[in-house]
Amino acid sequence: MIESRNLQRHKLTLVVDDQEINRDALEMILADGYEFIHASDGIEAMEMIRKYADRLSIVLLDLIMPRMNGFEVLKQIKSDELLKHIPVIVMTAEKEAELKALKLGAADFITKPFDFPEIIIARVERIIELSEGKALISAAEYDRLTGLYNRSFFLEYINRLFHYSPGIRMDAIEINIEQFHTINAVNGREFGDEILRTIGAEIKDYLSEAEGIASRFEADRFDIYCAHQTDYQPLLERLQEKMNAAFPHVSVHLRMGVEPWQEGVEPILLFDRARAACNMVRGDYQKPLLIYDEDMHRKEILNQHLLDDLKAAVREKQLTVFYQPKYAIQGDQPRVRSAEALVRWNHPELGMMSPAQFVPLFEGNGLISIVDDFVWREAAQQVSAWHQKYGIKLPVSVNLSRADVFDPTLVSRLVRLMRENGLEFGDLSLEVTESAYTDQASVVLETVHTLRKMGFWVEMDDFGSGYSSLNMLSDMPIDILKMDMKFVRNIESNETDLRLVKLILDIAKYLRLLVVAEGVETEGQLSLLKDAGCDLVQGYYFSRPLPPQEFEKLIEKDIAIEKGRKK
Repeated sequence: MIESRNLQRHKLTLVVDDQEINRDALEMILADGYEFIHASDGIEAMEMIRKYADRLSIVLLDLIMPRMNGFEVLKQIKSDELLKHIPVIVMTAEKEAELKALKLGAADFITKPFDFPEIIIARVERIIELSEGKALISAAEYDRLTGLYNRSFFLEYINRLFHYSPGIRMDAIEINIEQFHTINAVNGREFGDEILRTIGAEIKDYLSEAEGIASRFEADRFDIYCAHQTDYQPLLERLQEKMNAAFPHVSVHLRMGVEPWQEGVEPILLFDRARAACNMVRGDYQKPLLIYDEDMHRKEILNQHLLDDLKAAVREKQLTVFYQPKYAIQGDQPRVRSAEALVRWNHPELGMMSPAQFVPLFEGNGLISIVDDFVWREAAQQVSAWHQKYGIKLPVSVNLSRADVFDPTLVSRLVRLMRENGLEFGDLSLEVTESAYTDQASVVLETVHTLRKMGFWVEMDDFGSGYSSLNMLSDMPIDILKMDMKFVRNIESNETDLRLVKLILDIAKYLRLLVVAEGVETEGQLSLLKDAGCDLVQGYYFSRPLPPQEFEKLIEKDIAIEKGRKK
């Protein structure tokens, strides 16, 4: 009985068109396996739909008809709980009508005139399958919390719209909430859910005025696919004002990325770019809106190029380690006492690249450990080579990234490296950025404590670039502070900056920490730092980063000075 009923439903098709020739044409195209009923206007169509609601497999609906047009039919079907499950394919020759029909619940389109029978047959069959629950369209198409479309339905919807109506100019928008996980942690999950509901409701209100659809894609990510506009600042301001009014006692900041319509570019790619733009303004409370542009596109292509080339760069030794000397300045004459290892990439197509061009990319993609491992090996071999050649131990500092800290094999890797090169642990200093201590600090502290007990020297890099340095210093297992170059830059002309440098040096002395001042470029800066008690400096005043062969000239010069002193 159930099988017979389902077979009958699959066949029953309502064709709604005021032109008999169109009705006949569709019957001829869909002859096999379908049973037809007809209506010549919207009023008659609604009568037939209500009469055969439990049997109808599909409605083929013309938009321009007498008495009641197709848009009104769609509205009535959508608003009726007993009818809204019936799929409707709209028949139209007007491209601009398609998006409006979609918003009113149309499942698909057939373009007039009916020039491609095979396409019509395929679309009708596909939509009937969808309506039977074999694919997307079901009661689960909405996000439970916000009432917006869920991720799966949204993706199917925008892809269908693009492929069946590629001429419609649609923009991709992504909206995120800054530090949403923190808001949840501090105020509770229910409060966070209320924020999401409020944003969803405001987006719905916006789309009641603008052409488009929206989804709560995941967590605090909202995606909007809407008719092309030239200015999205008003939308962001509208949503932000709603947040400010609804949650006056909590800072809820939104950020937005937009990829405007691009001819021939699929929606998925548009939203990838919108998400990239949205991520680029993470934490930027002054400019939380970014429009994806050609420069960003070129940068994305370049970044992917670099990601693809990294393994070959290591294998073919395109990566090169340069060394910048650190000079001890408390004495009659500055002396080379150590060096910092800095990686360069001699790319076969792009030429010599500084770390600023690729290190942040690899940090963000979890590949920085490959670079770090290469630098460690090169630095360890170089320290060993200099020891054999000159009979001196010149410690070299290397970067220890967050990815390295959370690697369970870190300690064993470093131990093996030192043994292979005949080095003591103190021959390498490990630089950890200040920001690494502020996120999952307990894990970082435990790892760094272990390394320091083994004999490695630990440097805090970029000290002063964050906001919580001073009250964290007493808990941090470090030997050296590397004072961020922004403190040094203006000490000759700005008394406040000089006082701040002196304060940092006093604190470091109290905690028995050495201090390295970065970015020293003038004799005046060097003199002030020496008078203030700074231990070590590095910067272009003494030397830029050098390849090993050039660095050896500094070692030889220093050795000659030492021999002269002994005489």
